Order: sequence, then C-alpha cells, then structure tokens
Amino acid sequence: MDLPAALHLVEPLDRQTLGERAYARLADLLMSGRLAPGEKLSLRGAADVLGVSIMPVREAVSRLVADRALEVAPNRAVRVPLMTTAQFRDLTRVRTTIEGHAAAEAARNRAKTDIAAIAEAEEAMLAVSRAKLPDLPRAVELNKTFHFAVYEAAHSPILTEIIRALWLKAGPVINLDLRENPERLAKGGAIRFHADVRKAIASGDAETARAGIAADISGAAEFILSRGRLAG
Repeated sequence: MDLPAALHLVEPLDRQTLGERAYARLADLLMSGRLAPGEKLSLRGAADVLGVSIMPVREAVSRLVADRALEVAPNRAVRVPLMTTAQFRDLTRVRTTIEGHAAAEAARNRAKTDIAAIAEAEEAMLAVSRAKLPDLPRAVELNKTFHFAVYEAAHSPILTEIIRALWLKAGPVINLDLRENPERLAKGGAIRFHADVRKAIASGDAETARAGIAADISGAAEFILSRGRLAG
C-alpha cells in the first residue's frame, strides 16, 4: 500500500528518540563543565559511551554546532569552542541580567516543592564542599543542579530554555573554575551566595534573590578572568 507523501518526510521514531537523548546527554556534559574549552569530541567515542550508533550522535552534534556550543575545526575535528575575554565578559553581563531575573521570578512564583528542591541541591553541594577530598566533578554537577532548581522555580519554560542556551556556552568555562581549583569550593563565594539565594526565595524576597545570583555569577567570572585562561 502506498504511503501518503507527507509520511515519507517523517524520520523513524526510535531514531528521533535516540537523537534527542544523545543531544540531552551531550548538552548536559557541556553545561556541567565535563567538557573543557578546546577539548575535542570523538563521535565514535561518544557513541560508544552513550550506547548508540554514530548517527544519533552525529545528529546531536549538528544541533550543538548550530547552537554554537560546539564547533567544527578546519581539520574537521569537533571541539568545544574557545572563548575570548570579550566574549566571556559579554556572556557574563547577559547571564547576570537574565539569571538574576529568573531568581527574582522564583522568589515571586515558587511553590513549596521548589523550595525543597533548592534546599536539597544546596545541602548536597555543601556536603561535598566539607569533604576532606571533595568530588569535584560531583560539585560541578551539583552547582548546575542548584542553579536550575532556582530557575525552574520561576515557572517560566521560555526563561529556562533561554538560560539553558546560555549555559551551553558558559558551562565549559565557568565550571572549569571549580574543576581545576578545588580551594574555590570551600573558600569561594558560591556556598554563601547559594545560601543567600535559597533564603531569599523561601521568604519571597525577589531583589535579594536577584542580587545573590548576580553576585554568584560575577564572583566566579572575576576569578576566571584573573586567571588569564581565556583566549584573546
């Protein structure tokens, strides 16, 4: 039996599902700082780790290149883009504004379940920071978990989507701060700022929540800039 012409344009459902899963996993690696600026990504290696064929990974990488979260080098290697100082400053200004707004909206719109999720993420990161031998990759992941628990409490899917796009670009740089500088976990301002933000959201104090997230972002950015690790 002949199929309607439109159906010939539809990809098999299992391929779409695998492609979405591959995209989500790779995007999470970028946002969590598990991939560093300049690091190359092997399509075959990624496919083996994810337990899929190379085609879903290729599709996911194409989407991430379109998102400018990955780039194709002149030798056709896929890598995490390097970021210049000017680009990082610009990205930091945008993040401070948008993520600060999301924190303020969280203070206005949060539910009890949101406050519990934020507190749980804060406590988990605090526990890691107090360990004699902190699990730095775990700390990086928990930092992201805390931030997105805050942003999701704003109950604005569009706002969360915008922030995820920002973190695709910022994650490899901002989380390299924690991954390569373990003393920052215990002595940096993140733990203090997270506590301030959690308290402000719980009490409905929008401006303090905004200021806390802005200070967290700015403090990490200033440290990264002081290290002179960015291009240009």
